Amino acid sequence: MSEIRITARKNPLLQQVRRLLSSRREREKSGLFVADGTKLLQEAVRYWPELDTVILSDGVEAEVPENVRLVRVPCDVMESISPMQSPQGALFMCRLPKPAALVAHRGMLLLDGIQDPGNLGTILRTADALDVPVILLEGCADPYSHKTVRASMGAVFRVPVVCAGWEDVQKACADAQIPVAVTALTERAKDLRQAELKNMAVVIGSEGQGVRQEILDAADAELIIPMNSHCESLNVAVAATIVMWQMKI
Repeated sequence: MSEIRITARKNPLLQQVRRLLSSRREREKSGLFVADGTKLLQEAVRYWPELDTVILSDGVEAEVPENVRLVRVPCDVMESISPMQSPQGALFMCRLPKPAALVAHRGMLLLDGIQDPGNLGTILRTADALDVPVILLEGCADPYSHKTVRASMGAVFRVPVVCAGWEDVQKACADAQIPVAVTALTERAKDLRQAELKNMAVVIGSEGQGVRQEILDAADAELIIPMNSHCESLNVAVAATIVMWQMKI
């Protein structure tokens, strides 16, 4: 395999990497996204057929398929483009996948407006571990931002990410006769341990606003995670983990 060596920080490829790291619009426009780290690169090599370009610092070695472009840069150049404070010496570009098909499943999780990429990535990682289908509704963070990919620990490479609008998901669930439940802090909400979550689709709302009103109004059930009365709420990734665990019981 031949290597391309780049030493200029203003090289067009490196400038493109910076744009892809900072802009969801740029990622969608170009059909590419960037991830970082040697461990994630191993996951991409193993599971992602659309690995496009690998950029390695001097002295860093990694398994790179023959059909993938390999670029070598000095350590100071890697530091200038890496989003990490202490770069591992590996950045790589992947092609975005084609949109995954919407299929309603019992025991699936619907994410409504989860905007923090760290929380989103953690949820995707847990869903992969527990084999829980996930659909991203409107307003979620970009599943292919470098922060989400890193927090997912490669889950986005292993499991297709499904994004869909609420109306389409609602119809798909209705057609499949799958009841939709929402997590909500309301007087009507019942202890989620009393519900058959494995037969439902459960909506988790955004960190600040919760589930949208239109989804609340259309839901078949409202659920609450029991906790001490002096605790107001849980981190959304923790709440999602509890819901997914309950789905598997």
